Amino acid sequence: MNRSFYRFALSFRGGAIDDLKAVFAEHMFNDSSFPKEEKAFDPLSRYIEEKADAKMPSVIFDELYLLYEERFL
Repeated sequence: MNRSFYRFALSFRGGAIDDLKAVFAEHMFNDSSFPKEEKAFDPLSRYIEEKADAKMPSVIFDELYLLYEERFL
């Protein structure tokens, strides 16, 4: 499947309020400048580190990206 990271991470929306992946996904969804079609780690990681909301920590991004790689890359 040729799914972007954004589309993958959206599947975590709606989780429990203490689920950090769900919180990340919700804030990512509300970030209008998030690179929605990107699949590669480096550009996404750079965006998270430089431009993303504090509710989208890089440690959670790393966990999500590992899951993304396992399933789609």
